[in-house]
Amino acid sequence: MAAAAAEEEYTVPLLKKQYYENCPGCKVDELKELKRGLPIREFLSIWTVVLCSALPISSLFPYLYFMIRDFKIAEKEEDIGYYAGYVGSSFMFGRALTSFFWGIVADRYGRKPVILLGTSSVVIFNTIFGLSLNFWMAVISRFMLGFLNGLLGPIKAYASEIFRNEHQALGLSTITTAWGIGLIIGPALGGFLAQPAEKYPALFSKDSLFGRFPYFLPSLAISLLAGGVTIASCWLPETLHTHKEKRAACDDSFDALETASGEQKKQAASLLRNWPLMSSIMVYCIFSLHDMAYTEIFSLWAVSPIKLGGLGYSTENVGEVLAVSGFGLLVFQLALYPYAERLLGPVMVCRIAGALSIPLLASYPFLSKLSGFSLSVLLNCASVLKNLLSVSIVTCLFMLQNSAVEQHQRGAANGIAMTAMSLFKAAGPAGGGSLFSWAETRQDAAFLPGNQMVFFVLNVVEAIGVLFTFKPFLALPRGRTATVQ
Repeated sequence: MAAAAAEEEYTVPLLKKQYYENCPGCKVDELKELKRGLPIREFLSIWTVVLCSALPISSLFPYLYFMIRDFKIAEKEEDIGYYAGYVGSSFMFGRALTSFFWGIVADRYGRKPVILLGTSSVVIFNTIFGLSLNFWMAVISRFMLGFLNGLLGPIKAYASEIFRNEHQALGLSTITTAWGIGLIIGPALGGFLAQPAEKYPALFSKDSLFGRFPYFLPSLAISLLAGGVTIASCWLPETLHTHKEKRAACDDSFDALETASGEQKKQAASLLRNWPLMSSIMVYCIFSLHDMAYTEIFSLWAVSPIKLGGLGYSTENVGEVLAVSGFGLLVFQLALYPYAERLLGPVMVCRIAGALSIPLLASYPFLSKLSGFSLSVLLNCASVLKNLLSVSIVTCLFMLQNSAVEQHQRGAANGIAMTAMSLFKAAGPAGGGSLFSWAETRQDAAFLPGNQMVFFVLNVVEAIGVLFTFKPFLALPRGRTATVQ
């Protein structure tokens, strides 16, 4: 028995499954076999990590208009949208360059290091962004924040590994819900906390740090949260399997390295030929382009002057609208969305949500004709409904992507999806900002004057996304066709 124990690196099989000593992935699998009940702690851990990663993405949009104005880089007020688009796009452009790389790093060295690097990057570069002295400092800090923050793909793989099979769907829903709420609560924080010396003079003087850097407080609040999440994430269990004998064989054999590289290339090629996966990613990219452009345009439109077709809102007003949207989204995702998905299927939910978004967006330009209480009520209702529809679409497409591949391919598949989505989302703010600035110069045009053109173009992109959810473009994973048609 002693000789056998010395020769073998693995423990006694539990439930006929082989576990290896000193392998973090095997330890997690053993705990999963023994643990019963809902893994609340794991859900909360993943939720906070994803939330901390999502908050800085769009938190700047409510005050970006004023930040660009204060940089004095725009010659005319109508040009502010152009420069705002570049700042908004820099994060996604940086993330697009490295998303697939961080997926490979997570597969080779572990999910946990990539998660810790992502949350740490929020602490550092989001803080630097809040202290930006000029346009280029803002662009570079946002670019580096995206460049080093590649945890969304690995966290999806982590969720599929940390939970038992019966909880994996809920784990994925936790990610999409936290991501959607972060993209809404982030701007709400930005709206409430930007320019604190003007809004809360009793607490912040104009000579204080927050008076000299009026956009630092929202960045600092998010960075402090990210710092706490980073510290707490040090106790996350690693889920990557690192079996010693397999690792040694790979390290000692150059041929084995070539073989592994060849297998990875074959796997990547097989994913690219997987049309159910690739078609769902393409549809996801179209809706992502629309959502990112909408997020920037909504805030620019709300804070722009009434004479240019905007609402003349303050950053605080925008924050209030987005806070209401975030609360409505949380209630919907937890209480109503699961029933809608089970009843109609993900594709049908996606189609209905996209179709309803079109007339809703078409009504936005006419809201600027209102004022006071009626404007506040209708704008809040429209914003809540629009964000519910957008997050429902994203959640459905996540489900289609993950059901289109086997479990061992999900890390690479999510890396491909993240890279493609980031490229489209990088184009969203740049295109949306340019479109917004151009539209403000044509207030008296005969065809779709002013911001009517902006929301018309957004609707064209949304309609293309809806059209692509039909055959023959969108191919469905096997076994789902009966329930999603």
